[in-house]
Amino acid sequence: MTSGDWNTTSPGRILIVDDAPENIQILHQTLKDEHEVFFATSGAQALQLANQLEPDLILLDVIMPGMNGYQVCKELKQASLTKEIPVIFITALNEEHDETAAFAVGGVDYIAKPIRPAVVKARVKTHLMLKRQREFLSRLSLVDGLTGVCNRRHFDERMRLEWRRAHRNNSTLAIIMADVDHFKRFNDTYGHQAGDDCLKTVAESLQAALQRPADFLARYGGEEFVCILPETTPQGAQVIAERMCSLIAEKNLPHSTSPTASHVTVSVGVACCLPDSCPGSPEELLMLADECLYRAKREGRNRVITIQTPA
Repeated sequence: MTSGDWNTTSPGRILIVDDAPENIQILHQTLKDEHEVFFATSGAQALQLANQLEPDLILLDVIMPGMNGYQVCKELKQASLTKEIPVIFITALNEEHDETAAFAVGGVDYIAKPIRPAVVKARVKTHLMLKRQREFLSRLSLVDGLTGVCNRRHFDERMRLEWRRAHRNNSTLAIIMADVDHFKRFNDTYGHQAGDDCLKTVAESLQAALQRPADFLARYGGEEFVCILPETTPQGAQVIAERMCSLIAEKNLPHSTSPTASHVTVSVGVACCLPDSCPGSPEELLMLADECLYRAKREGRNRVITIQTPA
């Protein structure tokens, strides 16, 4: 997504929640030409559909039998899957305390009935644009500004997620850590702009070595990169790590002051835990990969060292 998307009128997924069919009909007619529209007639149905559809925006009535709109919004905001969905209240209640209550439970806007289509369209457009802007900025905060791959913060989040998934599914999990050999010498020889270009090329090569959508690459810091490989055996992770080294070597980036080779190379450490035998924490698995990386450096660089647990 680019900043230009903030001002587009691209369709959104809108969930209308109202127990009055005539209100649903008016809102549907108002929005159907520009958006994908769904509807629920009760609070319980709204919560179910919100989880299934993950809409971009919810238009929510307050007065409904059983669970009222305030209760629905409160539950939406307490659930990790739906807490970021903007909720606009549309209701016949128009007292100040009603509006205050709507914002208190997490609503982003409040439209009083009777429904005015032009107002609804304008508010929906505004809040969709704001949501897309937030999503864009959130993604930017997870990307390394130099190389374009994910950053350390995103890696930490993804590592916790994949660690829990591996334990839940009793599956393998592999970590690859790669470090550019003699990078300080490269910078000293060719300058920092060339160093930046080198890191970009290395990141592109590392990313190109990955073949599955679930495989995850991040810049760990400086000239170091890390990769998460869910459901990957030690042998499979070794193959990917060696492919990374080969792709970088194929770039043939000159490194005249490297004692290892005449071109840029990387040292790689790989750690893989098998079902029921992983270390006690994701940090421990990462530490094993880091130990393999430094062993690769001690043994001459430009190579892959792999370990699995149990050994």
